[in-house]
Order: sequence, then C-alpha cells, then structure tokens
Amino acid sequence: MTERLIQSIERAADVLELFLTNDPELSVKEISDKLQLSKSTVHGIIKTLEHRGYLQQNPEDLKYKLGIKLFTLGNFVGKHLDIGNIARPIIRELADEVNETVHLVTIQRDEVIYIEKVEGPRALTIYSHIGKRAPVHCTGVGKAILAHLSEKEVDRLLSAASLEAFTDYTMTDVNQIKKQLVTIRETGYAVDDEEIELGLKCIAAPIFNHKGNVIASISCAAPKMRLDEEKLPRVIAGIKRAAAEISKSLGYKGNDF
Repeated sequence: MTERLIQSIERAADVLELFLTNDPELSVKEISDKLQLSKSTVHGIIKTLEHRGYLQQNPEDLKYKLGIKLFTLGNFVGKHLDIGNIARPIIRELADEVNETVHLVTIQRDEVIYIEKVEGPRALTIYSHIGKRAPVHCTGVGKAILAHLSEKEVDRLLSAASLEAFTDYTMTDVNQIKKQLVTIRETGYAVDDEEIELGLKCIAAPIFNHKGNVIASISCAAPKMRLDEEKLPRVIAGIKRAAAEISKSLGYKGNDF
C-alpha cells in the first residue's frame, strides 16, 4: 500500500529545495513559475517558512533566501551522523558482491583506525579487527585519505610518521608518496600492493562529509592472487561506488567519483 503523503509539506519541501540550485535568492513570482503553483499558494508557504526561520527576506529586493534555522538543523544532523551505522549495510553489500573482506577506517592521531569490518566468505589470515591502528603511508585506506587532505596536512602527517618499511614494497620516500597521491586523486582510488603485508592487496576509496572534507575510507582486502586482471576492475568499481554512496548519505554533493 502506498503511503499517504501530505501535499502541503511536499510543496514546502519543493520550495526549500529550489534554493539548492544556482539561485540563492528567489522572488515569489520566480518560485511560482518554477513550481507551477499559484502566487497565493506560494506566498502562504513562504510566509509560514519565514515565520519558522527556514526562509528570510532580503529587505532591499524583497526576495527570499534560506534562513538560519536550516543551518542550525544541518549542523545538528552533521554532528549526530554515525558513519558506522550508515556505512555498515553498504559495505556488507559490497563484501557480498566481491566475496572479499571490506574495511571502514577513519583517521585518528596520525594513524588510521579500523571502525567497521565485514568478512567475506573466505576470511583473511591477516590480523585486522575493529579498533586496530595502522600507518597512513603504506595502507590503501591511509593513502586514500591522504590524497584528499591539504598539502600542509599531508606534510604534517608524513613528518609525524615513522615511514617504516614493512615489506620490500613499502614506499618510504616522501616525494614518491606524494606523486602517488596525485594519481590517487586522479583515479579516485588507492592501492596497497603488498606494502604492509606480503601477499595482501587492498583497493581503497575516500569518503567525504557534507562539507566536502575527507573523513574516512573503505577498502577491499584480499590475497593478491585473488585480485587478478579479471576481478580487479570489478572490485575497483565496487569500492568507488560504495564510497560514493556513503559520502552521499553523509550529505556530500561533490563530483569526485
């Protein structure tokens, strides 16, 4: 059975969403024309939204713009979004799709920390669990985040890191790492190819919040032999799609994917 929607609330939402386009200020006539509603109907909606603080009028041209109440609500939502709860069903679906383990990490005190993990049908032998910390310079999840930080923050994080070589494939030269970060920004995903553990390969992508700041990343981790030329493109596409879906759920409006 289709749920009953309240038309007046639908129309009020339509009015508010008009301001999310390239028109920060709109007159009653402009709103009426865009929504194909009568001026009297639009006027009633606008005055109600203005009374509650969701719209405010420019006294000079009498046009309307979004009000401070929406900023207050947006900040409240941003502070209370639980990325783990949002990401969990998405990374679970991804793990089922690629049949591999998927991690969700965030950055904390100059390291990445695992905050969610969904095992694939063939569990990894690597030691990973929720709460585990790992370096940023040689993990796919770490590099996916680094690539979207400011140059100043990247310099700070790399200077604070020990840049330890965990395998013969670990990149420890700062200039080389920075070159790789450019490629990551261009492609939208990062790779850890046996950099932290021999035989392990990870594909990772960044997650952005509603302000456009990178706050986390997800990765698919598997034995290198399983991520062959046939499977790798599917994993890359899945990781990027899942990261984009999580970012969108957090309010991200960018086009980085």
